[in-house]
Amino acid sequence: MELGSIVVWIIVGLIAGFLASKVLSGHGMGLLWDIVVGILGAFVGGWLASLVGISVSNILMQIIVAFVGALILLFIFRAVAGRGRMRA
Repeated sequence: MELGSIVVWIIVGLIAGFLASKVLSGHGMGLLWDIVVGILGAFVGGWLASLVGISVSNILMQIIVAFVGALILLFIFRAVAGRGRMRA
């Protein structure tokens, strides 16, 4: 993987993670966590897109797919973390 594509993944991850955290909580989680959630979300979203046959060929589709994946990850994380806090 070349440096240019890594930078693109980081930018896409930042945008997708920030948007997903804003949608679910109303505020971002911080630059680092927004990037991490967005990049992981991009992998989840890309995997799901390939399962249903959606082509991710441009930057807008990459951001949308990463956003959807980040939303899924945040939803699962909050469901698991929320249950743990309720038991304590």
